[in-house]
Amino acid sequence: MGIRRAESSRSDMHPDNGGHLQALNNASITDFMILEYRNTLGGRVWHTDFGADKNGNPYVVEFGANWVSPICMYAQKYHLQNTLSDYDSIVTYDESGATDYHGILEAYTRAKKIASQDAGRILTDNVQDQTARTGLAMAGWRPRMDDMKAQAVEWWNWDWEDASSPETSSFAFGMAGENLTFNQFGESNHLVVDPRGYSSIIEGEASSLLRDNDPRLRLSTRVTDIEYSPRGVRITNADHTCVEAAYAICTFSLGVLQNQAVQFHPSLPPWKQTSIHKFNMGTYTKLFLQFNETFWPPDTQFMLYADPTTRGYYPVFQSLSTEGFLPGSNILFATVVQDQAYRVERQSTLQTKSEILSVLRRMFPHKRVPDPLAFTYPRWTKEPWTYGSYSNWPAGTTLEMHQNLRANVHRLWFAGEATSAPYFGFLHGAWFEGREAGEQVACLLRGRRTGCERIHYEMLHGTTPGDAYSERNGWPEVHEEL
Repeated sequence: MGIRRAESSRSDMHPDNGGHLQALNNASITDFMILEYRNTLGGRVWHTDFGADKNGNPYVVEFGANWVSPICMYAQKYHLQNTLSDYDSIVTYDESGATDYHGILEAYTRAKKIASQDAGRILTDNVQDQTARTGLAMAGWRPRMDDMKAQAVEWWNWDWEDASSPETSSFAFGMAGENLTFNQFGESNHLVVDPRGYSSIIEGEASSLLRDNDPRLRLSTRVTDIEYSPRGVRITNADHTCVEAAYAICTFSLGVLQNQAVQFHPSLPPWKQTSIHKFNMGTYTKLFLQFNETFWPPDTQFMLYADPTTRGYYPVFQSLSTEGFLPGSNILFATVVQDQAYRVERQSTLQTKSEILSVLRRMFPHKRVPDPLAFTYPRWTKEPWTYGSYSNWPAGTTLEMHQNLRANVHRLWFAGEATSAPYFGFLHGAWFEGREAGEQVACLLRGRRTGCERIHYEMLHGTTPGDAYSERNGWPEVHEEL
């Protein structure tokens, strides 16, 4: 369903409810219940009213998922308004104003082509994974720490995609996820600008399967405890209501699982807990500003800023005032991830606004940059229903370790974008995983017992055999006196 930007940015954050409802319905299983923390469906597909047009009507902006593939059948089915993001429509800046460093952008693109091929060989030849930093360096891209323009270019191409730095990202699986998505679904990305919100496609699908005021849908319901066994599942909510079921599909975000926001009884087994804490939950924060005028280049979609001292300090601005998006809105949004996202979440809105205005006034020294009429941004890591935006694979992770993340524990199943091996971090990953989990549970409910459950690995071993721990490889012999 959702696709990120063509060359980077896994900029869309994703819903926790995938296609399991459709899968159960297709199997004629109607005895189910959906428990949703928020008062609406959509999870991390989350929009809000923002600012106002000349008639006083608010615009709609997306805190969460924002980009969609042009071939998305659901976007077409519900006539979701969207516009092509043109990543060549970019002006580059530093602290002195507009400064052309497109040559550095082109250098990264050349290195990335080599890196993508190298990453493919790592997977096909079963070679040890590397950090993305290592893979990019071997492909000829290793910017100096004090080359802030190159650091901005790298952020634009990697961090904006993964909400994590090259040092903390898997090279093989990071590249593979991007290649699989764009080779299968097309390279174009379209930004959703629909006044109904991106979640309208999720609400539309749900309305075709649920009745008005359907008792099987419980909104504003916070799950606190889950008891599971080979016989069934019992779910307790914050309002002290309980639901008992033969099976349950858990679509909590990785952040919720890592923060132990829900208690499992018994505790999840070690192999499951290890997998949960192995993977990264990234934070991707969009900061929206509406002004009384468009003082930035009116026909430009993106502006890349290289801060003189700090990598990732308000590096990307995107115009929504450009034709095809929300023309005349005078809306601009910036993006920060990880450490910078955590920082702006901890400080006041007023302080964040002041910082962004300072950056914009450096970027446009010959313009009058006014205070914004409206300013807002989400605080993802403080939201107890998500604790972050979307998942990312760290270096050294294996497919078997990821399988433990998605494997069921007795009759408790797991789904969501984090459990998708090829499409982690994507909305379509959440959809495919939900659909598969729904199909497998339906298979079990219909009496089939083989080929339905997911395997897991109790113990995962390293790649170094015992006899390699020797002085020849720099490993000291153990002496009795020690």
